Amino acid sequence: MHWSSRPSPAPGSSLRGPRGRSGVLRRCSSLSLPPCGCCRRRVLSGRNSAAASCSISYAVGCSKVKAMASQPTTSSHAVLALLDLKPWTGYELTQQAQRSLRYAWPKSERLLYSEPKKLVELGLATVHQEDNGNRTRNVYTITEAGRQVLKEWTRTRTQPPRLEIEALLRVLFADHGSREDMLRALDELKEDIGEHHEAIVELMGSYLDGGHPFPERTHLSVLFATFQIEMFKTIERWIEFARDEIGEWPTTQGLGMTPRTETLTRLLAQDRSPLNP
Repeated sequence: MHWSSRPSPAPGSSLRGPRGRSGVLRRCSSLSLPPCGCCRRRVLSGRNSAAASCSISYAVGCSKVKAMASQPTTSSHAVLALLDLKPWTGYELTQQAQRSLRYAWPKSERLLYSEPKKLVELGLATVHQEDNGNRTRNVYTITEAGRQVLKEWTRTRTQPPRLEIEALLRVLFADHGSREDMLRALDELKEDIGEHHEAIVELMGSYLDGGHPFPERTHLSVLFATFQIEMFKTIERWIEFARDEIGEWPTTQGLGMTPRTETLTRLLAQDRSPLNP
C-alpha cells in the first residue's frame, strides 16, 4: 500500500508539455531566465496582440534545464524536515524514514540515499565525514538556506493525494480471475494492514513510556497517528464487508446490477456508508 501524490513542478517552475520532435522542453519566460547559447527564443501570439505571450524553448541538454530539474521536490522537503531535527547519516535517515515517512510519503524511502547529496548540491545541507571504527561515514546537516526553503514549503499548495493499493486494483479487475483469487488478495491486504496497524499501536505505547525520540514533537506525531489508525480500521472493516459480499457471488464475471448491487448503489448515491447503513 502506498500513500502518494502525483508529481507537480517545483515551486517557481512552469514546465509545460512533452518533448516535441525537436527534443526541447518549453518554459515560460516569466521565470526571467535569459536564453543561453543552446536555446532559442520565440513569441507565441494569441488571438490578438494583447494576448501575445513570450516563451523560451530550452534544448534538452541545456544547463538551465538541468539546473531546473534539480529543484527541491516534496521528498527533498521531507528529508530537509528530518535534517532539521538533527544531523543524520544516510543510514540513520533510512531508519527514521521507516518509522515516520513511510506512513505519509513512502516514495521518500527510495530516494533517501540520493536526496541528501542533492540537498548538498543545492546548498540546503552540508556533509562532513566522521570516523566509525575502520570506516568513515557521511553526516548531513541542514543549512540556514535549507531551513528557509523548508519554511517556504509549508506555505505552498499541497499536492492532491493518491491512494495506491494493489489489492483494490485486483478487486476492480477481478473478473479476470476467480472468487478465490479475489479473496486471497483481500486476505493479503488484511495481513499487510494489520502489520502496519499493530506497529502504530506499539509505537503509541512506547510514547507513554517516554520513548519518543523528539518528545517536543509528540503532539504532532500523535495527531498524525490518529489518521493512520482510523484509516487502518476503516480498511479492515471494509475488507470484512467485501468478503461477505463476495461470499454471495456465484462468480466474479457478468453479474451486473443485481438487486444487492442496486441497494449498495442507492446508499452510495445518498452518500451513506454500506458499512453503516
